[in-house]
Amino acid sequence: MRLFGLLAALAVVGLPNVLAAAETLTVAQQPVADEKAVFATVESISVVPARGRIGGTVVQLKVKEGDQVTAGQAIASIGDEKLVLQMKSLDAQIEALQAQANQAQIDFTRIEGLVERGILPRVKLDEQRTALNVADNGLRAKTAERAVVNEQLNQGQVLAPADGRVLKRLITVGSVVLPGDPIVTVAQQNFKLRLRVPERHARFLKAGDKVRVDGTELGGEAAKWGTIDLVYPQIEEGRVIADATVDGLGEYFVGDRLRVWISGGTRPAFVLPAGFVKTRFGIDYVQLQKAGQVIDVPVQRGRELPTPALPDGLEILSGIRAGDQLVRP
Repeated sequence: MRLFGLLAALAVVGLPNVLAAAETLTVAQQPVADEKAVFATVESISVVPARGRIGGTVVQLKVKEGDQVTAGQAIASIGDEKLVLQMKSLDAQIEALQAQANQAQIDFTRIEGLVERGILPRVKLDEQRTALNVADNGLRAKTAERAVVNEQLNQGQVLAPADGRVLKRLITVGSVVLPGDPIVTVAQQNFKLRLRVPERHARFLKAGDKVRVDGTELGGEAAKWGTIDLVYPQIEEGRVIADATVDGLGEYFVGDRLRVWISGGTRPAFVLPAGFVKTRFGIDYVQLQKAGQVIDVPVQRGRELPTPALPDGLEILSGIRAGDQLVRP
């Protein structure tokens, strides 16, 4: 009997220490965002075409739909047989002009020696100098013309206009294209979420507001947060259009639909960390500290209200009051 009394006394003495060591929380109402679920689509800020700069036949296509490209990357090649033939013709003309220039230089040197010895008049030297200049200038002009044709051949390389993903190939190998024809379309990599919100929520929507994408939409459990960048000032078909920035959208398809939670105003609510609520036999309880004792109190669970500061936030609809002291189970 004495042993039982001693153990009971020790338990009573040790109870305050146990309560002090346990994590406690004072219940208080706080304003929370009255979130509304809307659908948003993943869209690129801009879709730009990669165009061919010369006309000809597509001889090589190095990308397919969905490939990542960087600005300046060669994605296709256009060949023009006429340019190749023109290059061969110019090479032959340059060789002929080079021979003429060499002969003019030899003649100029020979006449220069004869003039110095007084065998020929100086007017012959001036005539040969003019012929040499004409030959040199003709050679330089034909060389520049060849450089122009060579640059046209180099422009047969179709380059990606920006970093992004290839959305669609508009031609196939062997297609005949004209200068300026689009070859592929590229969606720039900085994707946006385009929200279409019912107009009754328009007055609550503004740039800088936070939006939440469900973790299930992201293939994980943690929600992902974004920020509204732009609210368009025109209502289309009863909906307000807004753009939001969310990290990691580059992994999605352009046009992919995601469920997004936006703020539709504020309301007071009791929000607790989910760890303070335990469930037994289908009933949710919290541990309430009262008069030095801890008792289990049934509560009605609401929906999850995660925030950046409280990722496991859970709304409690009834069963607790402001000022209650809760103990983590």
